[in-house]
Formats: sequence, C-alpha cells, structure tokens
Amino acid sequence: MSTNTILIIAILIFAPVFGVLLYNTYQEKKYRDSIRAQFGHADKDALMESHTHSVRDGQQQAPAAEAEAAPRLQPAFVKFNRSSEPADETPAFNFQPVPAAAPSQTQAPAKRKLLLDLQDLAKQQLPWFDSRFDYLCYISLKEPQELHAMPRLSSRHRFRIAGCTMDDRFQIAEPIPSVYYQGFVIGLQAISRNGLASIADLEQFGEQANAFAEKMDGGLLLTDIDTFLSIARPLDDLCARVDQTIAIHLVSRNNVSGVELRNAIERQGFELSHDGMFYLNDAKGEPLFAISTLDNSAFTATLLSTQNYRGISMLFDAPHIPDGEKNFNRFMDIAVKLSSMLGLDLVNDKLEELSTQWLKEIRSYVVARQDEMKRVGIEPGSELAKRLFS
Repeated sequence: MSTNTILIIAILIFAPVFGVLLYNTYQEKKYRDSIRAQFGHADKDALMESHTHSVRDGQQQAPAAEAEAAPRLQPAFVKFNRSSEPADETPAFNFQPVPAAAPSQTQAPAKRKLLLDLQDLAKQQLPWFDSRFDYLCYISLKEPQELHAMPRLSSRHRFRIAGCTMDDRFQIAEPIPSVYYQGFVIGLQAISRNGLASIADLEQFGEQANAFAEKMDGGLLLTDIDTFLSIARPLDDLCARVDQTIAIHLVSRNNVSGVELRNAIERQGFELSHDGMFYLNDAKGEPLFAISTLDNSAFTATLLSTQNYRGISMLFDAPHIPDGEKNFNRFMDIAVKLSSMLGLDLVNDKLEELSTQWLKEIRSYVVARQDEMKRVGIEPGSELAKRLFS
C-alpha cells in the first residue's frame, strides 16, 4: 500500500475526531461567554484588582491603583454595598469612644415655661438612639398635647420619634387618641447603606424639626452638626469598609430544570420569598443566607415550574450574619450539597473552580471584618447592625 493511500485513510479516520474536538471547543467557549454575560460582572472582582469599582450612592470610586491595597483572595465575588475598597487585615481606623455631641440652641426659649428642661432632655439615654450615628433633636412643649400625625422630617434617611408621656415615661411616639406628650426626642439615622447624611441633609432635618416644634408650640434643641459629624464620619468609614456581601456561583454546563432546582433548594431549608429570592432563616425567623438567579431576575413559582436555569448565586451578607466563622462554614456546606445534588460547578466570576485555599482565606476575611465591627460595639447580625447596614 502506497504512502499516499495510507495518508488518505488516516485523514478519513481522524477527520471526524478532529471535527468533534473543534465543535466541543466552540461549545465550551460559547458556554463560558453565555455565563459571563449572565453574571454581568465578570471583571468586577473587587479583591483581584478589578477594572470596575463599586460605588455608593451613585458616586464613582477612585481607581484601584489609588486605593488601599487589598488581600490577594479569589472570591466568587465580593459585592461592596457601599463605595469602598476592602482594607488590609489590620484595620485602618481604630475607633475610640468620644463624648456625645453637645446640643446647641437653635430656637429662642419660649416665653412660657416648658414642661421639660431641654438640657436635661438631651442627657436622656434612650434605647432607640445611638449618638454615634443618630442626629438628635429635642423638643419640649409648653402644655401637654396629643400627636395627631407623624411629621415629615426626611425623604432620604430614616428617623424615629420617642415621646415623653405625662407619667415621665418615654415610648416610641404614635398618633394615638388620649395619649398626651410633654416632649419628644427625634433621631435622624445619618449612617446607612445610602451613605452618610450630608450637612445639607442635617440642616434640612433641623429646619423641619423646628417647624414641627413651632407647630406643637414648643422649644427646640439640636445637636451641633460639626461635633456630630466628627464622630459619625470615622464610624461611617469603618461601616463602608466592612459592608460586603460574599457570593458563590453554582453553574451547570447545560441546564437544570426549575422544578429540580426548587426541590433541592427547599430541601436545604430555604423558602421562596415575595421578592423573588430564596432565604434560609435562623432560629428567630430572620434571613441568614439568600439564593438568587445568576442574572438577578426574580424567581417565581410559575417560572420555576416551566423553565430551566443555568445556575444560581448564593449570598452571604457579612454584617447581617452572626458568628461569621461558624455560619460561613455552614454556608459552604450548603453550597457543596447543592453542587452535588444538582451537578453544578462551584465557580468564581472567571468560571474558575473554587479551591480549598480560597475557602480558608475568604472565611478569615469575613472573620476579620466582623472583628472590626465588634471592636466598635456593633455585633454582626444584631439590631444595631441591621439598622446601620440597611
């Protein structure tokens, strides 16, 4: 048999094999491109010198090269809920307790004697307020009054009103008939995931509180803005640094049916919520972990029963979850179980398989950020944490 004949036979034999290999390579590339498109943030790994930067309240962040150096981790992705880069393991801000901001008179004392002394009112330690981030206003009335309607004091930041009743007890004020108040303490929550309230926000709140005091025929005392911000700014910097959500992606090389997906997720204790995400609640009924679609579209009962999915994202909101190390281990156990049950790959945004080393490093990172919170008296998962990180 001639050499040419042998060559022709070899080509005929191996050509289909090469064709299959080329087709598989094409399909693999197409699959990866599809997943990256679904994630929508394939280059947004903030812990790996991303070319895009998280923002808080619509403001673009400084380039990563100008930011503080970040630990060399490989998370699936870390979503920064505020406009801040992650810090080194050593906190950049060592919070030291300082005295509460001193009030300053903003309205001339009423000619008629007030029912409560404003300076004494400002010394009250009430459980609903924290002077580190609640900008406080004090109102004393000249005569007892009912609260007929809640005042409108801010459109951007939350506020609370505590009222002093006729038996000198404080309670959250409500417009209840026959309940008379001697005065009020109003706190504007100046730190949240919206960022720190601006001077203009605080001044506007003061003007609106003053109008409310005039309407109630009372005297007003406001916290000094500069003193308040000298306390609130460094605390807000710390909150911005620790305010992160860890996400792990579980993806399929083909598709997984919504019915199969829902059954597996619910077997792990998750429940579908009205907001289109699955939540696993703790013993108190509070959300612990969350599961979303890869593209952040809503899960619905109808869609889950009729369509297929490429995978899911599991979310770990670090400031909201107590005992970070223990619960992160539980979080990963659930991810591994779902991966096994559904035949899904655990990957990061670059579709790289997650390593054991990554798990150790990201767990240490979560613990370090939660330790920063604890050092300033903010227990992860506490009511205080939920107020600040909401």
